[in-house]
Amino acid sequence: MMSQPAILQSADRRPASCARPISSIILLVLSGPAGAQSTPPASSAPKFIEIDKDALLSSRLIGLNVRNTSGEDIGKIEDVALAGGQLVGVVLSVGDISGVGHRYVAVDPSSISIRYTEGENKWRATLNAKIDQLKSAPEFRYEGKWKR
Repeated sequence: MMSQPAILQSADRRPASCARPISSIILLVLSGPAGAQSTPPASSAPKFIEIDKDALLSSRLIGLNVRNTSGEDIGKIEDVALAGGQLVGVVLSVGDISGVGHRYVAVDPSSISIRYTEGENKWRATLNAKIDQLKSAPEFRYEGKWKR
């Protein structure tokens, strides 16, 4: 069977292959509106589910290197942001690229293409951005309730 990459761009555009958008994986765990600092109260009885074998798990995202369309390493996925039970952002660590000190930027999930190539057994992330764009992007800071 020939390997074909599955490209994930947003919840609105589903690939012909069996991969799923990032947001649908997280929605398997969180359903309904979430509070500002927590998820909805747990139901009285656990609800067990089966997760599709082609689902993208957040543990495969965190730490994934991100390249631009020119093939340059531009950072890595540091975190994902959820609001109201939905994926609303992806935090990238852009490290020390071209003289920029270690910093974080947040991007819309639809800005990143995540794909899995079966023949290589490898996940790849692509962001259509140049290093200069990352230098001038608004910085995301782990402050307040997010402070590490």
